[in-house]
Amino acid sequence: MRHPRETERLRSIVCRPSVGRHGTEPFRSSRDMGAGDAMTGSADVLVVGAGPAGLALACALRLHDVDVRVIDQAPGAATTSRANLLHARGAEVLDRLGALGDLPDRSAPALVLTTYISGRPAMTIRFGDPGLGTARPALVLPQADIEAALRDRLVELGGTVEWSSTLVDLNQDADGVTAVLDSGETIRAGWLAGCDGAHSTVRKLAGIGFPGAPLTDQWLLADAHADFGLDRAGGHGWAHQDGPLFMMPMPSVDGADNVWRLMAYLPGSTDEKLQEPEIMERFRRLLPKRAGLAGDRLRDAIWTSVYRVHRRLATDYRQGHILLAGDAAHIHSPSGGQGMITGIGDAENLGWKLALVIHGRAKAALLDTYEAERRPLATEVLRTTSTIARLQIGNGPLVRLLTRWVLMPIFRQPAVQRQGTLVASQLNVNYRRGPLAGRIARFSRHPRPGDRVADLSCQRHDGTTTRLHAELGGRWGLLAAGNRAQAWHEEVSARLGDRVVPLAPIDRQGGPNDEVWLIRPDAHLAWRGQSGADGPGRWLDAALQQGRV
Repeated sequence: MRHPRETERLRSIVCRPSVGRHGTEPFRSSRDMGAGDAMTGSADVLVVGAGPAGLALACALRLHDVDVRVIDQAPGAATTSRANLLHARGAEVLDRLGALGDLPDRSAPALVLTTYISGRPAMTIRFGDPGLGTARPALVLPQADIEAALRDRLVELGGTVEWSSTLVDLNQDADGVTAVLDSGETIRAGWLAGCDGAHSTVRKLAGIGFPGAPLTDQWLLADAHADFGLDRAGGHGWAHQDGPLFMMPMPSVDGADNVWRLMAYLPGSTDEKLQEPEIMERFRRLLPKRAGLAGDRLRDAIWTSVYRVHRRLATDYRQGHILLAGDAAHIHSPSGGQGMITGIGDAENLGWKLALVIHGRAKAALLDTYEAERRPLATEVLRTTSTIARLQIGNGPLVRLLTRWVLMPIFRQPAVQRQGTLVASQLNVNYRRGPLAGRIARFSRHPRPGDRVADLSCQRHDGTTTRLHAELGGRWGLLAAGNRAQAWHEEVSARLGDRVVPLAPIDRQGGPNDEVWLIRPDAHLAWRGQSGADGPGRWLDAALQQGRV
């Protein structure tokens, strides 16, 4: 037991890990704390921010029986749409978390984007499953609906969101984090996850850098009723020398099947605060000029906003017992709809790793693989979305010529569109270069360690049928033909406990034939091997204890 003065000294060190940047001493979870800990509240993990990333992380942790508290400074759940597209990878994550529900049935079918030049269709891009075995299409839904589904799932898992709870200070020591709320309450947590957006309080209090710069001038955004007579089977975009204008169909509101998302770029704009009437009036002036549509066909607004695109990336995703996810770690252009999917992916990757550490089955070194796997992806997303944004707003004659006569003919090709779908969906995301993939032979069979495994049809040990991804989320999959998985089950369970499910593929096509596959809770391949080779236990020992294989 520490001397009281020593305890007070440690708690006065704001945002400074006492064991180095990635402290590895064991923390004390809420179930370890006794009456001597003068704390108002406690939790294994305190999640700050109840957006998509924070809610997904909380659900992932609850699937692993981790004690979680979720706080948010807002007075209640957001009702505005904000982001409106979640690509297939994000829908898969919701499925594994048990939060997908009826969202696919409510989604608008905007998997086609038609681009116009001088009022004429110049290119049509079709998005869809590029053949990677996803049973979950992209969702065109307001972000509020996706957050509501995650909140409902969190409640089912025994959690809740504490609204009107603002983080004002935090102190970190070797055992965890003490968070101070504006109400005066203090919460003692083993770990604190900052999922509180681009202006993250957690990131600022932790002193984590967020370098970057503004990328574009202002964009106008509105969800509104409109009667343009456009095909609602997909979205529409108009290239113009003053900047592009986009429209995408949104799910019906109160039975009115005429809701559209409008976005328009304003070159040379200032940071003036435009209100809803001014935003709608500007759209009415821009519609005939850029799209040849009558401005008076734009009806009443449901929600409006003005934003400026920034490109920023946190210098670190982890500082001791403090972690960042979602927009708190990276922000970029909304082009391509990569924001929500990347944040939810962060949450799923972090969730199972943090749970293993909390339950004492892994050392904190495993958490370093979170940044090692996810930050390179964010770097690539920032690079890709920035390039798209610059092409969208480029108004020089050379850019216009390049777009019309070079890029558009290329993008019309089906093979290019399939590759674009693959990239945008993030179904091709892999961690082959991460510390958990090991050394991979250049011409080894697919999937390789670190690759996503398709949602294969499987059979449980009792003979009932299921899907691979339906068995993951809170568990690991041990996949092998026949009953071979049972032979490895004891070895794996000795390290992972009861979080392992043995499965056999129903269709050998795309699944293991003479091998056994160990599949992570986030559907990435951890290990593959044949009978007689070193089993998955060796991989698990290295991954869980050292954070590398």
